[in-house]
Amino acid sequence: MKFVSACFLLFFSLCVYAQKTETLYLSGKGLGNTITWNFFCSNGHKSGKWSKIEVPSQWELQGFGEYTYGRWYKTKGAVPSMETGLYRYSFKVPAAWKGKIIRIYFDGVMTDTDVKINGMSAGDTHQGGFYRFSYDITDKIKYGAKNQLEVFVRKHSLNKSVNAAERMADWWTFGGIYRPVWLEAKPTSHIQHVAVDASSQGILSAKIQFNNLKKGCHLVALIAPVGTDRGTFLPQSISLQDTVSVQRISVNWKGVKTWTPETPNLYLMTLSLLNEKGEMIHTYQERIGFRTVEFKPKDGLYVNGTKVTMKGINRHSFHPDGGRTTNREISLQDALLIKEMNMNAVRFHYPPDTHFLEMCDSLGLFVIDELAGWQNSYDTSTGLKLQREMLLRDVNHPSIVLWSNGNEGGWNNALDQHFADYDIQKRHVIHPWADFNQLDTHHYPAYLTGVARFTNGYNVFMPTEFMHGQYDQGHGAGLQDFWDNYTRHPLFAGGFMWDFCDNAVKRADKGGILDSETFNAPDGILGPYREKEGSYYTVREVWSPIQIKKQYITSSFKGEFMLSNNYLFTNLSQCTMKYQIYAAPSPLKGGQQSLLASGEVVLPSLHPGETGRAVMQVPENFFEGDVLQLEAFDATGKSICNWTWPIHYAADYFQKQRALISSDETALLTESDSTVTLSAKHVTVTFTKQDGKIISVLNSLNKQVPFKEGPVAVGMKMKPIRSTCRMDGTDAVFCVNYVGGVDSIVWRMSADGSLI
Repeated sequence: MKFVSACFLLFFSLCVYAQKTETLYLSGKGLGNTITWNFFCSNGHKSGKWSKIEVPSQWELQGFGEYTYGRWYKTKGAVPSMETGLYRYSFKVPAAWKGKIIRIYFDGVMTDTDVKINGMSAGDTHQGGFYRFSYDITDKIKYGAKNQLEVFVRKHSLNKSVNAAERMADWWTFGGIYRPVWLEAKPTSHIQHVAVDASSQGILSAKIQFNNLKKGCHLVALIAPVGTDRGTFLPQSISLQDTVSVQRISVNWKGVKTWTPETPNLYLMTLSLLNEKGEMIHTYQERIGFRTVEFKPKDGLYVNGTKVTMKGINRHSFHPDGGRTTNREISLQDALLIKEMNMNAVRFHYPPDTHFLEMCDSLGLFVIDELAGWQNSYDTSTGLKLQREMLLRDVNHPSIVLWSNGNEGGWNNALDQHFADYDIQKRHVIHPWADFNQLDTHHYPAYLTGVARFTNGYNVFMPTEFMHGQYDQGHGAGLQDFWDNYTRHPLFAGGFMWDFCDNAVKRADKGGILDSETFNAPDGILGPYREKEGSYYTVREVWSPIQIKKQYITSSFKGEFMLSNNYLFTNLSQCTMKYQIYAAPSPLKGGQQSLLASGEVVLPSLHPGETGRAVMQVPENFFEGDVLQLEAFDATGKSICNWTWPIHYAADYFQKQRALISSDETALLTESDSTVTLSAKHVTVTFTKQDGKIISVLNSLNKQVPFKEGPVAVGMKMKPIRSTCRMDGTDAVFCVNYVGGVDSIVWRMSADGSLI
């Protein structure tokens, strides 16, 4: 180990003096980190004059132009906003950069972009709003002096297919330079691009593109675990063919740890280009993960030889304050929330921010990376350019296990074969919504979907959209039934719910209201600012990698639970579980719960897919408690899920309470012209006479209970026609009669304060 570390330190010290790629940001790096540029907007708000704008940003959220939601075409005669924007910014290039290759990079601009440097065109117009593009501006730069950047942006593209693919869609269609802008300087001879295939066996294959490769050059390759001892692998020297611009290499390291969503091990790969004298010319660095992805027709999707099931969510790059301008903090927050829901996969309708993909790499999430095309495709010429840009940017992320060519008909078949031109791993290509390439991704399937499809079919099936947050009445509604049905089938590869968060934008033109475009965009498990909704907790439990068989706590309870290991790669012995026993306050009197006992639950050693018995030591005071809570933790100590069971049931309390009611106590009935009130034991419920809805509920502490404005009919008619009230012994009764799907509803208040 000392020899290995010494070799590494010597090599690393040489790398310090090598010519690395130098970067100069011309904009900020995201939402909350911006640089002010000059800006002229052609139409809409704050238009017709030079002003200031923060970059990166969507110009609508800076108060310019007009907002458009992408389903504008559904309204007869409607047209989208089509303003243009002109940006200007002055910057200085270091004099030391002279003699190097200089490129300007735009990480995302909506939509058509023309770039000038010092009045000279940088190149052809770029069309396509979700992609990184760049220009070689070496011959247009003034070194050591000020330079003028001018960027002209058309929000609505002049290319009809771009508008059809990106801007006639079920999402907000913004404008502007919304992702970062920067310069890169490299030596004339350099490593231009690398595509890797880092297999689970430790074999690193790479396709490397060189710029101006000189005779006699060779490479030195090194990997170092991210976040641990960097000196554990020896550098390897690799011979190169003289002056050949594209070359393949292969090296083998023993003892690498593989990447999975449960163990997302990453390595920093360093490739150093040396000249014939052994002097370093250029170094290239990128984080990679060693893993092998295989799609086996009529079988499933495999990672490192293990068949996997996607527990996935669809996600937009979105934040109310920035539109599609986000930042690393938002990406981290979102990835952590996805992991907290026990999901292991995520899909998008377009390439996301690179920092979100980096979070998926480091935290462990499978990714489907999609070439945009909501329900219409790019023309072939444009599509090929954008496909290349997406793949050059994203190809080395270990989290990406599938490529997607468009969505719901938005695919151009001519592009399918070209994914492999840039991806030497040759990951499987899908058409979301279609039964294509032996993977059926049908959207929003019924519980039983058709003849010869899904559970009745012969192809691997994986709905890339299911359980719609709005139209299916919440992601958690029915998820357990669907999931139990599908997971029984050996060809099921998982699914992706729609979608992660409500896409409500903070309108700069409407006083800052949150606008989700009526019913079009509030589809999330989370609110726009990532507020947790009820389905968050349901999904977390249904998709927990530890599943506990349904049981009841009875007087014969001995502390045993039957549970299953639903992990893909992790033995249950690596997890822990704790129990807590609480005494609950009276449901009628209120108060605080108290902890009576706590301890460890002994988990069995179970491989993924196995079922076994977990045991807790039942304390002597167990049945003095009211609630048993279990909480499971993964190998890193992160909470997976918690479960609760009643030790005693609420009915027992009410029976005890009834025993305390004297024979002369009675409920009260109070009637006014418009209301009826039932009350007993300090519990008061008030109804309207006209429609029978609850107006208010006061509990025994005289506090409002948020339970009112119902009952309301859903999916049927229920018209109130009359209401009556009466005393029935010691009970107060209110009855409402209806015409429609319900004949009557009877509310009965007992003397103990219970309402049934």
